[in-house]
Amino acid sequence: MDYIFDGSYRGYLCCVFEAFERKEFDALPTTDHRVVVNIFSQKRQITSDAQKAERIIRGMEKIIGKEYLILFYHNFLADNQADWTNGFRLLIELFKHRKMNMLDYGRPDILRLHQTVKKVSRERHRMKAFIRFIKSNDNLYTALIEPDFNVLPLIIKFFKNRYADQQWLIFDIRRNYGFHYDRYSVQEVFQTQHQEIRDPYDLEVDLDPKEKEFQQLWKTYFKSTNIESRQNLKLHLKHVPKRYWKYLVEKDH
Repeated sequence: MDYIFDGSYRGYLCCVFEAFERKEFDALPTTDHRVVVNIFSQKRQITSDAQKAERIIRGMEKIIGKEYLILFYHNFLADNQADWTNGFRLLIELFKHRKMNMLDYGRPDILRLHQTVKKVSRERHRMKAFIRFIKSNDNLYTALIEPDFNVLPLIIKFFKNRYADQQWLIFDIRRNYGFHYDRYSVQEVFQTQHQEIRDPYDLEVDLDPKEKEFQQLWKTYFKSTNIESRQNLKLHLKHVPKRYWKYLVEKDH
């Protein structure tokens, strides 16, 4: 049985609720664009319900405590079908037996959960370091990202505090959504099907007149501090993977 939910964490938790309500413990939580076409499999549309999701969260808290609640949320943000399934199976077991040792690394499923959460956390830290804003002529700072995991919800508070006096937009082009801050509040925004942005430097026509000067200044500084004889490309790639280069001003030649 495929449980088709809306892609939100709330919807994901509602899949757990429905599995117990219908006793369909072998269900597979997935989304419309991830579901594998199979003429033999059944599909059930799961509606996101805040109250049902909250009941699942309260139940998790009673069994494993607040400390481990975040593990399942970060595992969900891995945005990967296999990790969604692993987390779902663990939640089913959690509510069936009303107990679970979240530090039992001898279990492959719990070990995978912790490994996935670690990967998501690493991607979150990289996004904080590698995001580069481009200022447009309407004073909006825009940054386009394409992280391996859906870490945008984990970094918004950081940028809201750091750039509280500026208007900015951080947009995940892989998942077609982002967050806009207007110096007062943060709003989630979505990209329509007819819009497509592939490269942040496609926005050059709308850049603030001084933006190119600042970009050139940063490139000059970066080049001047680089000592060619001491370059270690292997170490550099470890800390700054090549997939991030297209969004870094200093790498735009």
